[in-house]
Amino acid sequence: MVSKAAGNLANQACTLGARHIKNGTLRLQFNREVSYYTSSIVNDVAQGKKSPEQGLADIKNEQSSLLSQSWEIAKKGAGTIAGAMQIVIGAGICYGSAGTLCLVAGVPMMAHGANNLYENGRNLLEDRIDTEGPVRKGYQAAAKAVGYGAREGNMVYGSADLGLSTYALGRYVLKPDAWRLFRYVRADYVRSYKNMGAGAMGFEIYTDFQTGKQVYRESGK
Repeated sequence: MVSKAAGNLANQACTLGARHIKNGTLRLQFNREVSYYTSSIVNDVAQGKKSPEQGLADIKNEQSSLLSQSWEIAKKGAGTIAGAMQIVIGAGICYGSAGTLCLVAGVPMMAHGANNLYENGRNLLEDRIDTEGPVRKGYQAAAKAVGYGAREGNMVYGSADLGLSTYALGRYVLKPDAWRLFRYVRADYVRSYKNMGAGAMGFEIYTDFQTGKQVYRESGK
């Protein structure tokens, strides 16, 4: 049982290494280290230094640790992509509205996108979870100026992020097959979310869910 569990851990490490470590040398080193670790546990159990239960517990703990790290990387990567998408959407709002909605929605969307890109990108590169970008700090400073704290600033930042996402999904955009004769009419437009594919919609729901969880955690402190 211990040998089988060790083999499963090694296979899991190979899968996660291929997913997250692009450098071939580093990936081989990672797989080798996990292999050495699993071999040492199997040997300790065989020599009576550990009980089978202890060996299985050690392997299970390592599996949980690897999965947790993989999940954190995935979340940071998703946040980075979402930030880039916000910048593009914000620019599209400014262009599509001929500047009329730029200050109200376009610029805030781009600012939040740049901030999310910075925070998640730096967290990913430096293996951390506490990066705070200038826009978030601006919200915190505004909250403190009216007698609240950084927590309330974070809550408003997250709520604004969700509000901007909701606006982006619900705004009217041209249908892919819209045909212009003299000018576009209302029938040529459709809600943005109806133009999104299942994958894009799922990604948007996932990132909004994560933002909502963060706001909820802040409110519960």
